[in-house]
Formats: sequence, C-alpha cells, structure tokens
Amino acid sequence: MLEVCLLGTGGMMPLPYRWLTSLMVRYNGSSLLIDCGEGTQIAIKEKGWSFKPIDVICFTHYHGDHISGLPGLLLTMGNADRTEDLTLIGPRGLEKVVESLRVIAPELPFKLRYIEIKEPTFELEINGYILKAYKVSHNVTCYGYSMEIKRTGKFDVEKAMSHGIPKNFWGILQNKNTVEDEGKIYTPDMVLGPDRKGIKLAYCTDTRPTQSIVEHAKDADLFICEGMYGEPEKEKKAKEYKHMTMKEAARLAREARVKELWLTHYSPSLNRPEHYIDEVRDIFKNTIASKDGRSINLVFEED
Repeated sequence: MLEVCLLGTGGMMPLPYRWLTSLMVRYNGSSLLIDCGEGTQIAIKEKGWSFKPIDVICFTHYHGDHISGLPGLLLTMGNADRTEDLTLIGPRGLEKVVESLRVIAPELPFKLRYIEIKEPTFELEINGYILKAYKVSHNVTCYGYSMEIKRTGKFDVEKAMSHGIPKNFWGILQNKNTVEDEGKIYTPDMVLGPDRKGIKLAYCTDTRPTQSIVEHAKDADLFICEGMYGEPEKEKKAKEYKHMTMKEAARLAREARVKELWLTHYSPSLNRPEHYIDEVRDIFKNTIASKDGRSINLVFEED
C-alpha cells in the first residue's frame, strides 16, 4: 500500500487557508517528500505524520515556494534524534543551494546525500520503489517525478514442478533470485507468471504542458498536476510565466489515460478552484480540485 498526502496546494505564497505545494508519501516504513516550501512542517503536523521516517526529499526546482521550508525541517529532524543519512534529489546545483540555506541550520546529527539530476531523465530504485524524474518546461530548470511499485507474477506450482525445481529453492526464486545447483541454473521466470499491475503515482508542477509529462504519467493510478489558473482570462499569463491552467492539466490527464487527477499549485488569486471544476471535468471526468491534506491509500488491484 502506498499512502499519499498532498500536504499543501498553494503556489507562490502560503495563505491562511492554503499551504504551499508539497507531497508526502509513505511506503514500507519509509517516507518521501516532494518539495518543501514554507509551512510544510505545519502541514505534516496537521496530517499527523512523523518527520523522522523521511529518508528522501525531491525538489522540482529551486524557487522559494518549493524549497524555503527545508532548513527548518532539517533542524526539526535533527532535534528528533535522527542519525540516518538523508537523500536529497533535485536539478543541477542542488548541493550549492542546500548548503547556502544551511547557514541557518549548520549542525545536523545526520549526513546529507546529494543526487543532482543532470540529464533530461533520471531513474533510481530505492526503498522498494522506482523513482523517475523528467524535465519539464518552466523558466528555470524543473523536473516532474513518478513513483512506481512493481508487482511480480503469481507463483506457479505446476510450472515449478514441470522444471523439476527442488522445493527448497521455490522461496528463493519467488523473491526473484537465481539459483545454481549441481550445474543447473534456475531462474525466477521458471516459477513465476507474468508481472501483475503495480502502483503508479505521477507528480508535476510549475510547467507548460509537455509530452514528457504524458509519457511519465501514462496509466498512473494518481496524477497530481499543477492547475495554477482556472479563469479563462489567465491563459495568456500561464503561457507567459510558464505555468499551467486547470484545463491544460485535464488534457494531459486524458491523454495519459490516468485513473484520477488531483489539481494543485493554485495561484493566490484563485480563491475557489472548485468554481471551475465542472468545465474541467468536461475534459477529464475524474478530476479533483484538491485541498490541503487530501489523502488516499493506493493499493494493488485484486487478482
């Protein structure tokens, strides 16, 4: 099960009723955070989740509304007696930006591990999931992210027996390990059926629509996407400042054939995103105008 919480849904500046955009997910005892703007700590507290298990923090880009909450979060994690390394992932320049912010958080009881993305795409297998980053189109270097949890095929007893595989190797092969015994090699495909559908989450913000978004959100169970403007008269402004309208996000969701779309990163001037949702749903029916703290548990489909 993948636990997902959209901590905040605001862009540019926090408001009394809306924290800045940040996403937190929990899986298999670890937690991942994407972006950490001002107010992220309060949003995590409001959700009732813990800071300590956060072991990966990803950044889409380095505008203040996406990273200014990091120094305080690092201090809080340090005060919670954390000693495990923390992995930070983001565009080129990550270490320089973070170390500059750490002027106000100089002493930490844990190490920071930096992974800087220097190519249009990036992939990392960590903590039981596959994390992918892909370049989008903003006025500074910016990346979207997807997270996939793969699911192996069912164990096939008849298949294993037909290959004459000793039973003491079945568990090893089921865990996708190869076994060599008395000159014979047994591989996982000799006991497993085809891979089953896993879980996929996609996230992007601060960008114009791009084909890379469609490709990396394809068939996602949940697609969280910027919908900064809902007002028709703001389309020109979205293009000028390289942001996205709610309708543009819906078109991406439709093309990528995702199951559900959550809109986020609203302009401070967009007081009631839900006011425009009916027109957006004409494009992609399963669209939600998210509010802070919106959560879901993504689970594997039943066989």
